[in-house]
Amino acid sequence: MPFEENPAQRPAPPPATPSRQTGLLDDDVYLRHLAGNTGHPERPERLTAIRNGLEKAGVLQSLIRIAPRRATDQELALVHSPSYVAVVRRELSNLDGLRDLSTGDTLVSPGSLEAAYSAAGGVLNAVDAVMAGKVKNAFCAVRPPGHHATPNRGMGFCIFNNVAVAARYLQKTHGLQRVLIVDWDYHHGNGTQDTFYEDGSVFYFSTHHYGAYPGSGNPSETGAGKGLGKILNVPLPTGASDAQILQAFESRLVPAARNFKPDFILISAGFDGMRQDLLGRFDVTPAGFAAITRVVTRLADELCQGRIVSVLEGGYRLDGLAESVAAHVKALQGN
Repeated sequence: MPFEENPAQRPAPPPATPSRQTGLLDDDVYLRHLAGNTGHPERPERLTAIRNGLEKAGVLQSLIRIAPRRATDQELALVHSPSYVAVVRRELSNLDGLRDLSTGDTLVSPGSLEAAYSAAGGVLNAVDAVMAGKVKNAFCAVRPPGHHATPNRGMGFCIFNNVAVAARYLQKTHGLQRVLIVDWDYHHGNGTQDTFYEDGSVFYFSTHHYGAYPGSGNPSETGAGKGLGKILNVPLPTGASDAQILQAFESRLVPAARNFKPDFILISAGFDGMRQDLLGRFDVTPAGFAAITRVVTRLADELCQGRIVSVLEGGYRLDGLAESVAAHVKALQGN
């Protein structure tokens, strides 16, 4: 008779190991949002340029696709007031043409409601994929952006604060204690800062041009109450170079992150600090974005099992955006 292995003697299977691959959230739903008329800098062509840039760089096919989904109102209410979510839903339903969201300086269109709900929800899918070990990290090419949206107001091209919602979701759904948000957009993420200013469980680090829209981000803004010391603003001067932004990351972010010991890192990945951007006045190149990405990936490997989800914010010169995102994603891949 054939030999039958005793199940008690069978070696235990090796523990599952997280994927070493990078995920990509990208879907046509994010093309439906219009933030202005033809030629407006925050336009659907940004995502088309990113797709083309990833393909040209030879990395698109190696990325694990992450599907979008709509965030629920309960998930959005982790950050945004129910009254604000209701205003967005009411004003963006049955729109005809472009109009300003009543709470702030944000133009919306008939496709904006689905795009905004799917941007926030898609980022949560990316978070779930990282937490489940399906991908090591992920980049989310979503629109509209989010970091200017406060709990009660849409601002500066933003409707829902995708990264802030993800941070709270990580805590509520996955039980994580501490989340680090790294924001390198040219413009300060006032909405993210406002959300966590008195919190303490989320550390917000930002490089930006102080004095640009929306006018926040002074180094003296360091948090309050339980959040005191958990806000770190590092303004950079006009024309800031690769070397200057990298120095800010190495000298300010690295020690702060090691002291905070995050369980997960979220990136507000704005590329409007690139050279000759339409709305920014820094001089960062694709190599510079790759260098600061590597700083963050090293921290993630050291402190939180490599867990990173990066979410698109600004970046408006299409060729530079394509090259910068490709460099960023390659660095997330470890290249």
